[in-house]
Amino acid sequence: MPKRNLPLAYKAGVKIAYGTDIGEGDHAREFALLAEAGVTPADALAFATRNAADLIGATDRVGTVQPGRYADLIAVAGDPLAHLELMEQVRFVMKGGVVYKADGHPVLLP
Repeated sequence: MPKRNLPLAYKAGVKIAYGTDIGEGDHAREFALLAEAGVTPADALAFATRNAADLIGATDRVGTVQPGRYADLIAVAGDPLAHLELMEQVRFVMKGGVVYKADGHPVLLP
């Protein structure tokens, strides 16, 4: 969505899901672009979780942390609600209950 349209859609209450075609490896940059457009950190995180799950019809499996859901989680060193740029420095990745990154480093899998 062009930079001029995103703030208008956001203010109008359009449901937005996180997703980017910025390029391989730069996906977290979209958080900065959302912030530049006036999106709050809480809403940006909701775009990447709850809204994305809703828009792909998967709210019964992903999008929130609760029992019975896939264990797909990331973690950063700090509070992304206070410092959204931390989302560009993911320290921990777990998908389906398997840890792929810990302490900022890839985990060797058997």
